[in-house]
Amino acid sequence: MDLLHVTTPAYVIDEGKLVKNLQILQGVEERTGCKILLAQKAFSAFYCYPLIGRYISGTTGSGLYEARLGREEMDKENHCFAPAYKSDDLEEIVDICDHVVFNSVRQLTIHRPIWEGRTSVGLRINPECSTQEGHAIYDPCAPGSRLGVTLTNLQKAVEEDPECLRGVEGLHFHTLCEQNSDDLLKTWRVVREKFYDYLQNMKWINMGGGHHISRDDYDIETLEAVIMDAKSMGLEVYLEPGEAVALNAGYLVTEVMDIVDNGVKTLILDASAACHMPDVLEMPYRPPLRGSGEAGVKRYTYRLSSMTCLAGDVIGDYSFDEELHVGDRLVFEDMAIYSMVKNNTFNGMPLPAIYRMDEDGECELVREFSYKDFKERLS
Repeated sequence: MDLLHVTTPAYVIDEGKLVKNLQILQGVEERTGCKILLAQKAFSAFYCYPLIGRYISGTTGSGLYEARLGREEMDKENHCFAPAYKSDDLEEIVDICDHVVFNSVRQLTIHRPIWEGRTSVGLRINPECSTQEGHAIYDPCAPGSRLGVTLTNLQKAVEEDPECLRGVEGLHFHTLCEQNSDDLLKTWRVVREKFYDYLQNMKWINMGGGHHISRDDYDIETLEAVIMDAKSMGLEVYLEPGEAVALNAGYLVTEVMDIVDNGVKTLILDASAACHMPDVLEMPYRPPLRGSGEAGVKRYTYRLSSMTCLAGDVIGDYSFDEELHVGDRLVFEDMAIYSMVKNNTFNGMPLPAIYRMDEDGECELVREFSYKDFKERLS
């Protein structure tokens, strides 16, 4: 690989691994007749959209800007869900999206004059079936969740206004995060039982994202059985994976700038957890690092930190076979997802450049960022 020659810090998109993931997703589409959409909230590197569009059915967004990006850069089937919509945004969204999903009956009702007769509309439901462990921040079925309509609230809304679902063509649920298909099966059984009467009147069901379909141990057979069960009810089936599209298909390359030893040997890197891989602090998450092990496993252990002044901007403790020095390169793996879409310029940190790597390991610069990008987002 050509990773030693890129300007750091840099994200590198591995197109060979991206295609491998996409071929897996394409196979699911072909065998089941479902439609798979790229969830742009996880991966929005639109340079790759023409490539992605060769394998799957389209894109889904979380608001106007992502919806516009999907329409402009892939221009295939284009969906949108948001917890709430501003009227001005929705006027444009219904023109550029094939499906628009609402989070509440209230949103559905107050915006009816905008959407009715202009696009296919769905309602997000909350099956109240939590399958998450350890990451409550990513659990849409946690107690008190604001995401989706519970069965009790949906029944109440229909009792108060029997016409409130008029024109609604689909239901949407999204309950998973980096999970296997056994959790989807569990959730689908609850959705099928609880919302059966409503599903009978729908044209489509969207099973959201969080499906780790391209992971080595993922049970595709169970996924496809769930899809076929939904199709047996006369429903068109949509999946919205983000991670599965670009899982393990990218790197963050960084350089050791300094080594500080105040009781702990700490590497100062030109990459930052807070700025360039926020999930490290948010989940928290330990990114895989090429050639390393857990602290103490290999001969030399270091704490990896960054050039920001945030004391807690720490990536983690890693060990190595060889002693590291200023100027050495480190390569974090699985850095395509939730990195470029979440990064920021806190503390004046520059945004990493973006490279593509072809199947021969050659890297080509796609975009680099400058002071102008930092300044123009401020006033």
